[in-house]
Amino acid sequence: MNNSGISTVTQFVLLGFPGPWKMQIIFFSVILLVYILTLTGNMAIICAVRWDHRLHTPMYMFLASFSFLEIWYVTCTVPNMLVNFLSKTKTISFSGCFIQFYFFFSLGTTECFFLCVMAYDRYLAICHPLHYPSIMTGQFCAILVSLCWLTGFLGHSIPIFFISQLPFCGSNIIDHFLCDVDPLMALSCASSPIIEHVFHSVSSLIIILTVLYILGSYTLVLRAVLKVPSSAGRQKAFSTCGLHLVVVSLFYGTIMVMYVSPTSGNSVAMHKIITLTYSVVTPVLNPLIYSLRNRDMKIALHQILCGMRIIQAS
Repeated sequence: MNNSGISTVTQFVLLGFPGPWKMQIIFFSVILLVYILTLTGNMAIICAVRWDHRLHTPMYMFLASFSFLEIWYVTCTVPNMLVNFLSKTKTISFSGCFIQFYFFFSLGTTECFFLCVMAYDRYLAICHPLHYPSIMTGQFCAILVSLCWLTGFLGHSIPIFFISQLPFCGSNIIDHFLCDVDPLMALSCASSPIIEHVFHSVSSLIIILTVLYILGSYTLVLRAVLKVPSSAGRQKAFSTCGLHLVVVSLFYGTIMVMYVSPTSGNSVAMHKIITLTYSVVTPVLNPLIYSLRNRDMKIALHQILCGMRIIQAS
């Protein structure tokens, strides 16, 4: 209790997906299965790139780093969501809520930059194949990956810090399954339109600039591919770039609806479904998208599975 006699919020209640106990068990089972598949699929890609020397190329190094990112992206929200499905209180501490808030947006921003770097890599490989080996060196790859992580974790740090300093002295119930900006701002007992405007402006700027860069890169790639005389070469280039564009469409399609376009008219349930799509569903689809249509990756994964069977048999 503070001096004015108004209680200060020390924890939040995440309502998640309300429903009877049987429905909570179903939600728990489905999300747990998706989480296990996400961890397994992305870990398989990381192991394949690590152990198969044929995959020691910039494209697969970026893919392994992207899979590592996806593991942490789902881990910052899903375990707490699973606990809440089985919990009667569904509480999260004030500090825990803002830590999740920070990591969720930082990892999401890092993913935007990773998709840009992967688009840049494909642009260089297809549009400037002769210069590609000299430009995309191991050292340059490491610099690009480091910059993705650094800029991703710095992008929202200041706005989130200021949001965490706002007074929360009223209701502590968040009608969501994670700590997101709009539900938190709605619970603050002090009006702060400037902070909210800055946060949404930073988010929109990052999303719009990165998606424009990605689309621009693939437009140049498409023009170059259409000039390739070999049909086999065109097919391989289309296949590789097509996979990247599917991932980009899945991720950006949902986050643009959530953070760029006006969403005030959408229901709370719709907000939850959109957030669930880009935060839980997309990460489990990425390993399938990248591996099912990629011959080298399928061979590497098959060798890993065969190796595990041999070890188990012996």
